[in-house]
Amino acid sequence: MVDKELFEEQIESKEIFKGKILSLYYDKVRLPNDNIATREKVVHPGAVAVAPINKKGELILVEQFRYPPHKVILEIPAGKLDKGEKPKKCAVRELKEEIGAEKANIIKLASFYTTPGFSNELLHLFLAINFGMKENNLDEDEFLKIKKIPLEEAEEMIKTGEIQDAKTIIGIKLTRDYLNGK
Repeated sequence: MVDKELFEEQIESKEIFKGKILSLYYDKVRLPNDNIATREKVVHPGAVAVAPINKKGELILVEQFRYPPHKVILEIPAGKLDKGEKPKKCAVRELKEEIGAEKANIIKLASFYTTPGFSNELLHLFLAINFGMKENNLDEDEFLKIKKIPLEEAEEMIKTGEIQDAKTIIGIKLTRDYLNGK
């Protein structure tokens, strides 16, 4: 049930841009006090991220150039959901594509909105353990390097600012809690 004291009713919506992975809308809404306001909204199909921990206790990360911040970012494997795709199936696909992991035990850790102030993107976060490794199978426009880092070291890298990606930080923290039985 929606709290009417907080709910904003959409009264008009205009798609401004439609891209390959997202759409941008300019909406008018009626506020709880009956005033009219505008909202900019990014519509995204959702995504998954996977924190893979190998048998040595190493977190397998990928290093890749991310265009919006214009820098190389260290992050857990992740990817966009295809239309109608279930999150767990996408997690299996992304593990194979990005790091070559197969037959993993996939454990759901959480789902969260990445930036609810302007986007509806819901990210599903998983832990992967007990997997085999083969050659990865990157998309033709994907370039990355695989990095294996002990989980404790990855936690330290958050503190030093070497890891700045939000889904990766959340993934590391929830993985640690799960593995410690919390």
